[in-house]
Amino acid sequence: MRLRDRHLLLALTWLLATCVASLAQAGAPVRIAVIVGATAPKMALNRDALRDIYLKKIFVDDGGHRLIPVNLPPASPLREAFTHSLIRMPDNLLQNYWNRQYFQGVSPPYVLASQQAVVRFVASTPGAIGYIASCFVKPGVHVALWLTLPADSPAFDDGCPAAPTH
Repeated sequence: MRLRDRHLLLALTWLLATCVASLAQAGAPVRIAVIVGATAPKMALNRDALRDIYLKKIFVDDGGHRLIPVNLPPASPLREAFTHSLIRMPDNLLQNYWNRQYFQGVSPPYVLASQQAVVRFVASTPGAIGYIASCFVKPGVHVALWLTLPADSPAFDDGCPAAPTH
């Protein structure tokens, strides 16, 4: 094989690998990790129970331990995807819900500034529950539930660093 052919073959291999990596990333389903502390008691967590925890209809787990759901800031695309996937309530109805709850003495979940803050808070606070992009899962927390967003979900930036391209 001549040198020119080798360069051409290398260039085509690089181009193919880049295209495959891009397609895999674009077509991969987006998953949100619902996390609890690593030492938290195991609990049966499903979408309905998680929805009730985030709407503060459930305050304690089966063992009587207080549950503390935490949210990302309202402008966070991950929060929007999580809320629409889990709560399935238009924004105006959700706001009305919290206005009514507030006058009954129930406040919405705490808001933390970033996914890293959610990990730190959940790892150090008994009963805390949060959600993060899968790339932020660290020791000190474990995933209690994976939420896969529907295929028709709008694309969003999950805050994960971009995969390196070669």
